Amino acid sequence: MDTTVTDELLSTTRAVRRRLDVERPVDREVILDCLRLAIQAPTGGNKQNWRWIVVDDPDVRGRIAETYAAHTLPVIERRYDALDEQTKRVYDSARHLTEILHRVPVIVVPCVSGRPDAPDAPPAGAYYGSIFPAIWSFQLALRSRRMGSVLTTPFIGRLEARYAEILRLPSTVTPIALLPVAYTVGDRFKPAARRPVETVTHWNAWDADAPAAR
Repeated sequence: MDTTVTDELLSTTRAVRRRLDVERPVDREVILDCLRLAIQAPTGGNKQNWRWIVVDDPDVRGRIAETYAAHTLPVIERRYDALDEQTKRVYDSARHLTEILHRVPVIVVPCVSGRPDAPDAPPAGAYYGSIFPAIWSFQLALRSRRMGSVLTTPFIGRLEARYAEILRLPSTVTPIALLPVAYTVGDRFKPAARRPVETVTHWNAWDADAPAAR
């Protein structure tokens, strides 16, 4: 295995909002190829209880985008003035997404069969954690095909019912995330600025006052 290829893929798969190409169509077979890879991911108890709603109908996309903007824009405006400059850039990008979401070729909604509040549901970490490896694998597969996405989680409170209505989800299914998907404008992405890993790594036990060390 060529680790330089995998390292580049892992370090340059970014949250893409501004550079989603809303003019270029996305073939269904490409999405299915990426999902075939995604469902190779491990799940808790090997349940494989994921479901994937792929939205390419313009009318359905439009209703999703309208619901998304109605909630997201007020949150952005309410918080914006108190943010530092770097976070403002992220929020500006999020605002841009609300403006173009109805034009993004595909929206993918990963779901889990079952409800987190069901008597037989596993702990929250296992319930939600079981699908996120598959979501990340899906995003990596998109990136390897010169496509981009961004993970959003808009299913908050009563909004979940609105999205469920739009997507005609049964009451036994839980939507987990919403991913706009498109080819990217350009293919040059670089690793993000992060704190040195030594400052966020602890060996054997937590000690907030000491740097990570063997």
